[in-house]
Amino acid sequence: MIDKLEMFIALAHTRHFGRAAEECGVTQPTLSAGIKQLEEQLGVMLVWRGTRYQGLTPEGQRVLDWARRIVADTRAMREEMRTARQGLSGVLRLAVIPTALSTVTALTTPFRARHPDIRFRIFSRSSAEILAMLEDLEADAGVTYLDSEPLGRVRAAPLYRERYMALAPAGGALAGRESLGWAELSALPLALLTPDMQNRRLVSQHMAEAGAEADPVLEANSVITLVTHVTEGGLATVLPSRLAELFGRMGGLDAVPLVAPEAEHLIGLVAPERDPATPAVAALMREAQRLAEAEV
Repeated sequence: MIDKLEMFIALAHTRHFGRAAEECGVTQPTLSAGIKQLEEQLGVMLVWRGTRYQGLTPEGQRVLDWARRIVADTRAMREEMRTARQGLSGVLRLAVIPTALSTVTALTTPFRARHPDIRFRIFSRSSAEILAMLEDLEADAGVTYLDSEPLGRVRAAPLYRERYMALAPAGGALAGRESLGWAELSALPLALLTPDMQNRRLVSQHMAEAGAEADPVLEANSVITLVTHVTEGGLATVLPSRLAELFGRMGGLDAVPLVAPEAEHLIGLVAPERDPATPAVAALMREAQRLAEAEV
């Protein structure tokens, strides 16, 4: 039954029979037959059908909750037995907010030094997408904000506090400045992350607290795109201080702290609230705790 539950989870996530079949590595008729067999075994209709997928029935939504738990527990059991046989190994899928991609190496590098048979697969995702990936079993853990929006059913380990800097072409609007008020950003041609990104919502929030409005001339879901438009397009942006200082050194840009208000937010590792956690996720949580202690 596990393979049929895997198919059902994929269908609920993709909302499309063809894409779900591709995700599971089977043909569409095989997936459709598997869902039908699952319905027959459980004695309920799980999916509203027409010419295409039309959503889950109320019973289907309840079964989805059970399916996620059963599949997650099965995967955890298999991983624990593999670890007992051959030590920690396999692939850890880590979803990371774009502004933390440059700092996640502080977590992954020492972890791999301790566990060389672990490989990482890293995805750049928004904070909301990270939580959805954890729920849908598409990611094993995530790096995201811990203190500004609800996290739901996850366990969390703080990593570091994110502070903010303005970044602009050298010798331009920030030349000679030791700091910049959030309200002053409104006078600059801004490139910011798209509104679905939590970093952008925080930037807009802090500008509003200072009596200004975030009205960028360019929006993107990529930090590299923002920095490129600062470097080559004469725009300004807002980045976490570690990232701003890195790009400032590499690209000869001016980076100054943002003040009034002094803003900081907690970044951390999150994983599904399951007991027991998989051996790899439990080890990653311990690594996050060591990193946080070193930050203090």
